[in-house]
Amino acid sequence: MIIAKWGNSLAVRLSKQLVDELGLAEGDDLTIVKAKDKQLAVAKQDYKEDFLKEMQRFRWKSPPSWRFSRDEANER
Repeated sequence: MIIAKWGNSLAVRLSKQLVDELGLAEGDDLTIVKAKDKQLAVAKQDYKEDFLKEMQRFRWKSPPSWRFSRDEANER
């Protein structure tokens, strides 16, 4: 991978194989952390799963017709 300039930031282009393996899509949040010297670890943030866990924790029941929509949740 090559690091490129993107505005005032740096960006990394991910290979299709890695994107497929991690099940990534445009708009997904990733956390990149230093794993070892000169190595990085990537974790996908699964907001849907986090939200469903919170629902269970608070014993909140969703209406029967309710569906989680990331696009709807991110509308501005």
